[in-house]
Amino acid sequence: QAQLVESGGGLVQPGGSLRLSCAASGFSLRFYNIGWFRQAPGKEREGVSCSSSSDGSTYYADSVKGRFTVSRDNADTAAYLQMNSLKVGDADVYYCAADWGPPWDSGPCTMGGRYDYWGQGTQVTVSS
Repeated sequence: QAQLVESGGGLVQPGGSLRLSCAASGFSLRFYNIGWFRQAPGKEREGVSCSSSSDGSTYYADSVKGRFTVSRDNADTAAYLQMNSLKVGDADVYYCAADWGPPWDSGPCTMGGRYDYWGQGTQVTVSS
């Protein structure tokens, strides 16, 4: 059945980098918008970034703009979140999600979209 499997989290020093992977199992990401979210214990889930299937447009939260980059592979089997210049405040559990968004029936992605599939989450820790 359709699943998103995340990997790539871990411990990095401030200023370091991580690349999170979100692999699709059982379906193709070709017509899906991809969202990335993060959540700290006891806090509301925060939208980090999304990429659109329809026009390739992207969104980045102000807190990560210029440091994070979202992408996907050419086979539409996986999506990635490249995180550079990591800060202590970036330490959270990160989730990827897929939102059905074919070009004929959707527009640019939003963090408020209906995301049908979610990864299990991967822990990012930033510490010196």
